Amino acid sequence: MAKVKTSFFCQNCGAQSAKWQGKCSSCGEWNTFVEEIIQREETKRGYRMPEDGNRKPIRISDVKVDSQKRLDLHDQELNRVLGGGLVPGSVVLIGGEPGIGKSTLMLQVALQCEGLKVLYISGEESEQQIRMRSERIGMKQDECYILTETSTQTIFPFLEEMKPGLVVVDSIQTLTTQVIESTAGSISQIRECTAELQKYSKITNTPVILIGHITKDGTLAGPKILEHMVDTVLQFEGDRNYDYRIIRAVKNRFGSTSELGIYEMNDRGLRQVSNPSEILLSHRDEPTSGIAIAATIEGLRPMLIETQALVSSAAYGTPQRSSTGFDSRRLNMLLAVLEKRSGFRLGIKDVFLNIAGGIRVDDPAIDLAVVAAVLSSNEDKPIDFKTCFAAEVGLSGEIRPVTRIEPRILEAEKLGFKQIFVSQYNLKGVDVKKFKIGVRQVKKIEDLWVSLFR
Repeated sequence: MAKVKTSFFCQNCGAQSAKWQGKCSSCGEWNTFVEEIIQREETKRGYRMPEDGNRKPIRISDVKVDSQKRLDLHDQELNRVLGGGLVPGSVVLIGGEPGIGKSTLMLQVALQCEGLKVLYISGEESEQQIRMRSERIGMKQDECYILTETSTQTIFPFLEEMKPGLVVVDSIQTLTTQVIESTAGSISQIRECTAELQKYSKITNTPVILIGHITKDGTLAGPKILEHMVDTVLQFEGDRNYDYRIIRAVKNRFGSTSELGIYEMNDRGLRQVSNPSEILLSHRDEPTSGIAIAATIEGLRPMLIETQALVSSAAYGTPQRSSTGFDSRRLNMLLAVLEKRSGFRLGIKDVFLNIAGGIRVDDPAIDLAVVAAVLSSNEDKPIDFKTCFAAEVGLSGEIRPVTRIEPRILEAEKLGFKQIFVSQYNLKGVDVKKFKIGVRQVKKIEDLWVSLFR
């Protein structure tokens, strides 16, 4: 037998080195190199999958496009994030914090796909635990098979025998292959097991969903190349203090990465939220200062979210700036615009901003709602709860237009709002008369101030 060979791998980026290094020359992180055995023994070969014929160059116009449709997962939120369904032969990686609901979501998907043979491979739970979870969810599917195994050399013969229409692996960090002599969850094991599953998926045209762990920094555990190997990377996130879970695409070769799916966690699993505006808006009996409603868009879905601001005198001399669910640098920019361009003395005051519902928003159309909430809290004057905002604020204090203004107005109208503030330059070619809601046009922050508080 050949001499055992070892190498050092960076746990952050997967870079390989012949000797240990204190600082990774690739990503610049410190103390991330670990030693792993990379010797491939002749007596321990990987499972040889059937090839799909000899390859040769072919003219692109001669390539035959299959008429296969996307696989419907019977989950509107997940289908939307994937771009309309699961593409046959694709590999999807979903990551999230421990206990956030990744296994529950994937088990629901496996049990919802009626008429499709699904193989659920679990390396973390037993058959009894998975059965108990399925009973709690309340779903039954006779074509869902459970396999509790971690060795790929044992898994692939079952795959070749069953020929499932969908494979779910929970999780990729628990799988091992005999061609690599290292522990489960190591960088080389994750890379090799993913490569074997990717090859199986492409040859058999079977979609594979991989569940992945994340590190304490919030990134997917394993080498960075793992995200390049798969076709789609989904992030499943949420605040433990809320029941809402959000799934978004970080990478998607077959669709947009701007879509968003929202679920509600309850005692029967994850419930799809078809109208997120209703759950992201608080219901109050009396008006409260510092609250403004923003009309945003995530992908193709318009949503109304609640923006909460608190402005108070700085108690310790140095003003504090804090934001939850909103970019703190953007908040500092908006406060500087209010100070410099509009004359509001906010530089000596504490400003706290919160996006209700635990959701994080990157849409610049929320700027006007943030400004309105800050001004409302500063003056201690409430804004009419039937008023919403959709515009971007520029550095000179002007109100800038945003994209897809009509869906935003229609969403506000559907939820019973009486008026919406938009940019004066945002309604070119738009027939305002067809809307039942009042569309207020503003040009600068001073116009907003006069309309709301004078």
